[in-house]
Amino acid sequence: MEVHFPKETHSLTVSDPFSAAKLGETVVLHGYLGSSASLSKKLFFVQLNSKDRGRSIQIVSSSDSLPGRDPLAQEHVRRLPMHTPVAVTGLVRERKQQPDQESGSIEKIINVEIDLLRVQPLNEFPSDIIATTDTVFGPDQRHLQLRGDVGLRSALGDRSAIGFFLRSKLHDLDFVEVETPLLFKSTPEGAREFIVPTRRRGLAYALPQSPQQYKQILMGSGITKYFQFAKCFRDEDLRADRQPEFTQLDLEMSFAGADEVMSVIEDLVRSLWSQFCEVRLSEPFPRLGYAEAMSRYGSDKPDTRIEPQISRVEYLLPADLISKITPLRDPVVEAFTLRFEASAEWDTSDVQSFITKFLESPEGMSFVHNPEGGPGVFIADSRKPLQGLQALGFEAAERLEDLYDIQDGDLLILQARPNQPLNGGSTVLGNLRLALHAAAVREGYLKPLQGFAPLWVTEFPLFSPISRTEPGQGGKAGLAATHHPFTSPKTPEDVDMLLKDPTQVVGDHYDLVINGVELGGGSRRIHSADMQAFIMRDILKMSSARLADFSHLLEVLRTGCPPHAGIALGFDRLIALMLGKSSVREVIAFPKTGKGEDVLVKSPGPLSDEILETYSLQYRS
Repeated sequence: MEVHFPKETHSLTVSDPFSAAKLGETVVLHGYLGSSASLSKKLFFVQLNSKDRGRSIQIVSSSDSLPGRDPLAQEHVRRLPMHTPVAVTGLVRERKQQPDQESGSIEKIINVEIDLLRVQPLNEFPSDIIATTDTVFGPDQRHLQLRGDVGLRSALGDRSAIGFFLRSKLHDLDFVEVETPLLFKSTPEGAREFIVPTRRRGLAYALPQSPQQYKQILMGSGITKYFQFAKCFRDEDLRADRQPEFTQLDLEMSFAGADEVMSVIEDLVRSLWSQFCEVRLSEPFPRLGYAEAMSRYGSDKPDTRIEPQISRVEYLLPADLISKITPLRDPVVEAFTLRFEASAEWDTSDVQSFITKFLESPEGMSFVHNPEGGPGVFIADSRKPLQGLQALGFEAAERLEDLYDIQDGDLLILQARPNQPLNGGSTVLGNLRLALHAAAVREGYLKPLQGFAPLWVTEFPLFSPISRTEPGQGGKAGLAATHHPFTSPKTPEDVDMLLKDPTQVVGDHYDLVINGVELGGGSRRIHSADMQAFIMRDILKMSSARLADFSHLLEVLRTGCPPHAGIALGFDRLIALMLGKSSVREVIAFPKTGKGEDVLVKSPGPLSDEILETYSLQYRS
């Protein structure tokens, strides 16, 4: 059914909607009805919120007779519920400004108001939904969340602007935007895939974990610089910064290595922060090797704003103390300190209360019940022998006091771990360090961290032990590619090490980290078909059938593919970090819940018998 309504003459979404309008001029405005007030039977006020809900103007409806006024206009506007979309026709009048008027999240136009002539509802907000200015809608009413939350809509607007900015910058650098297929095939890159069955019995597509193979194919196809905003899909456990489908800024360059890609990304990111955050980031971004990041921060994506760092201290500690904090034999013991903001309002007893409360919380109990031993906790107190560190022994207490410049009220945390090379994304002590810092900020003992600290983390192990939670590449070597099986060894010495000890091989991989958030990762790729096949067949020990899944890529590499490197930035995470959001769900229009569900549209949904039959599927009993 077609709806006829007057075209608006002025838009409330612009910063100065009435700059060209004169007092007494007839205007047509579109928007949503907001809060209202009735002063008498003859006088009624209602706010008209702009189409983007960011600005409002007062509509005055009176029963006075005016040329062009609908005699039923006041009756109509009184009965229309809040949030109803309308077309309003009225006269621009001067308004007496209210000196202390609160504008809240919606900017109010206070120098003029609209004397109502006619109102036309374009739909009607249902009476069975309660929607006041204080109503909080759940994710099952995401459309009302978006309509009522200026912040959410603003984030989507910022996302659009940032995407446009990046796209323009890359075009200026001669990158070619190429869309790659979403209907791919199942290949063991590392993460679990979403499968799309077809009507051809036994055949299915897979949604891409990333456009990794297609972009490498493009490098062998004569595309020198490629990018796209790519939709990616991974069937994995969800966290605050993960969704089963997400967007990444995907980029690849031929005849290039790690330094060229990192240089392009640094320029892009610095330009972004300058344009949208008015922040000048460091130049160049500092670089830190994986092993050093893990030993100094207990994380492969460290927030370098948090000080001090972690230190190994087992060589300082008496053996009987080590045996009390861990059942491990010959362990590594590491330490860090936490110092609260100086204040006359707390003393060491408050520090004791803080750490006790944390360790007894559900979050803290996971550290207490660590099978490698719980944390050793000490509170510096100058009223006690050796500042309360007497259990460490005289030498250790003195050395640690010098190492950390320990002062009254400082927390000293010890934690043991196995004496073996570090792997994975974090250590127990690294996680505890972050958790304690966050808790201290929540409790007001520390100020929230400020600023942005970019960092490249490099020199990751090329291979890692197989994890129960990650399928890897399905080989029989007990190893999986740390990132994906297409990453090149970093140096000729690492190539030689492949046959001696693959676990010692370093990959030419680089992660971009800002404030402890991994924004993306990339690598120099293997461009030799023989080397790629060797890695898959002889190092990962993938079966012939699994190797055949990559025959298309091996053929592209075989036909003279040039050296190439690339990166993928998590676009959702990037936007969330720039806007100071705690979750990517706040910068995605229709995010999935922690269970991977869209509760607005009720997906995923059950399959009918008809669909099961069409795609030759059946449920396993």
